[in-house]
Amino acid sequence: MNSYDRTYRIGISGSYGGLNLGDEAILEAIVAQLRQSLSVEITVFSRNAEHTLRNQDVDRTVPVRDLSRDEARAEVARLDLFVLGGGGILFDKEVDIYLREVQLANELGIPVMVYAISAGPLKHASARALVRETLTKAAVITVRDRQGRQLLEEVGLHRPILLTADPAFLIDAMPVPEEMLRREGLPEGRRLVGFSVREPGPAAPDIEVEHYHRLLANAADFMVDRLQADVVFVPMERERMDLQHSHAVVSQMQCAHHATILKGSYRPGQILGLVKQFEFVVGMRLHFLLFAARQGVPFVALPYASKVSGLIQDLDMEMPPLEDVNTGRLLATIDRSWDMRHRLRQKIQERVPMLQQRARENNRYLVELLTQGQANKEEGRRDIHADAAQA
Repeated sequence: MNSYDRTYRIGISGSYGGLNLGDEAILEAIVAQLRQSLSVEITVFSRNAEHTLRNQDVDRTVPVRDLSRDEARAEVARLDLFVLGGGGILFDKEVDIYLREVQLANELGIPVMVYAISAGPLKHASARALVRETLTKAAVITVRDRQGRQLLEEVGLHRPILLTADPAFLIDAMPVPEEMLRREGLPEGRRLVGFSVREPGPAAPDIEVEHYHRLLANAADFMVDRLQADVVFVPMERERMDLQHSHAVVSQMQCAHHATILKGSYRPGQILGLVKQFEFVVGMRLHFLLFAARQGVPFVALPYASKVSGLIQDLDMEMPPLEDVNTGRLLATIDRSWDMRHRLRQKIQERVPMLQQRARENNRYLVELLTQGQANKEEGRRDIHADAAQA
């Protein structure tokens, strides 16, 4: 059987299950690329198995956080390849959770691909050692930003680490019905500026909430006044704290009557389509900024983490770290960026195709790993039969 003619069993593990629209966009892109390339049976190790099975084009899901080690081992054992990623999943508090199935795959001899991840913060010695020991055995490691590669090298991972890009660059926008805009109360005939917030947490432990709430409230008021615009807050993690933090920012605005917080639940492609309606974006969430870039919408970022800094670097844009930004500096940056918006849009549009091509490399590496591995097995079987015949 030709290695491209068989059906491969692939397991994918990440922060999946409807918690974050960016992670759902990553999974959607991984799955679509795979299905275009090979015949596959896809199992997702999900934090909400029912949500993933209902909303993604996959064959099976398992509730990974509810599985015992033996149950997880049985699920990994049936695979031809285990995929860890993508996304920012290697950080101190949860690194052991995400690496459990990788350890099991290593024990079972199942090849592992680490797929377009970010890493950090990794400050604890035990977490750094676990990453080093577990990922050393991976067949392929790709990262979506230079900062992630540098950190993995710093923890002692002395092996090839391939720089690609975020798979979410490859998803398609879905149409935005007029009914959706009316239902959300978005005004007609006024400029729209998109905003995103995020909560502090283990992946962003250094965020000072009151500081960034004040920054974003002042920035939103400035955009309303400067552009005669309405601002739209887009929660990328509805089930967590994005809604609450959005309301907290709006409560500090003087022009709160010109602010809207999206109320509905949407798919990544719908948010990508909505972002096209914005003339400018100010945000913290990586994938909200990525969606803006994908649609050629100029933006200003508050880079709370290296993965956001990595996107800005890839787009050849500038923005100081969040802790160095005060209100005056942020408003001056927004004002300058708005005046340069046409140049920014052109720069973004020039660089996004390169990032999309890098994003496609993830799937190419995966397909090569599967098909070459199968070809080597077939070659080995032929050698065994030939030796037996000669004997």
